[in-house]
Amino acid sequence: MPLFPLDLIAKRAPTLWRYEEALPAIAHTKRVTFQEGFTPLLPYRVGKLEVMLKLDYLFPTGSYKDRGATVLMSHANQEGIKEVVQDSSGNAGCAIAGYAARAGIECTIFVPANTSPAKIVQINMYGAKIRLIEGDRDATASACKSHVSTHNVYYASHVHNALFFEGTKTLAYEICEQLGWQAPDTVVLPAGNGTLLLGAYQGFQDLAQAGIITKIPKLIGIQAQNCAPLYALWVGKELPTSWLPTAAEGIAIPTPYLGDKMIAAMRQTNGACIAVSEDDIKKQLFQLARQGYYVEPTAACVIAGLEEYARNLTKSEKIVSVLTGTGLKATEKIQLLL
Repeated sequence: MPLFPLDLIAKRAPTLWRYEEALPAIAHTKRVTFQEGFTPLLPYRVGKLEVMLKLDYLFPTGSYKDRGATVLMSHANQEGIKEVVQDSSGNAGCAIAGYAARAGIECTIFVPANTSPAKIVQINMYGAKIRLIEGDRDATASACKSHVSTHNVYYASHVHNALFFEGTKTLAYEICEQLGWQAPDTVVLPAGNGTLLLGAYQGFQDLAQAGIITKIPKLIGIQAQNCAPLYALWVGKELPTSWLPTAAEGIAIPTPYLGDKMIAAMRQTNGACIAVSEDDIKKQLFQLARQGYYVEPTAACVIAGLEEYARNLTKSEKIVSVLTGTGLKATEKIQLLL
């Protein structure tokens, strides 16, 4: 059986599990799923340029992190794991907590104390235990790893567990299928911990190696200027000793564990890394909303970066980006911006 049996895929339900040959082998009865995936791909105008946006904020828990959560938690369910733990800036915690609830698996989520209240409430509502950690995202990860080292629990990390990337790579599969099994020229993605950027890179590589597509798109990673370690490395700037707060909390990662791999993926695809201001994030947040897309500031940050990238184009490109998380997760922060 080929990795991508296109005729069979076309007949299957419109979920990310339609690509089951390319995913970890998990029995149908053990899958922890809400029939997620195959999110819409819609046109969006940036200046005079029309791009395509993948609406991953429409996933069951409100962000693209469900891609990784369904695969990782399905594996946990198949292996009979009874308890999982994870550290997150919010969305990954919501996803793992939601899928743990569906599987009946105990769950503890570590998040920074300044995480959006809506995300904390969402995690609590799934029945997960929550640990609020003072300090930045790095401090949260350290606290969680310390907990894992002293407790007999499964680390359902969206950064350290390869199974999560087995789910996020389906973004690339869906984009290409929705474009008639062709790759776009460029894909613009958030660059925080790298779960989507590196997952997509893996997915495009799978498709290229299978002979489905003839090129791997340029990968453009977007950061907020207030917390942009990858951008600093990209342009050769010295890293500061500390970073400022940013509305784009989902990608505010001071020392990304997979930073070298993200830089390599962007370089190997002739891509780029772009950092945008808080003013640009706010501007794009409102522009998206005025066209009906109510997303969180982290998602708007990515589109602000796309706008900057498009502004400097010298020739036409087929560009795809992603709206990563719903604005319902950041109501309090958005209200302050209003």
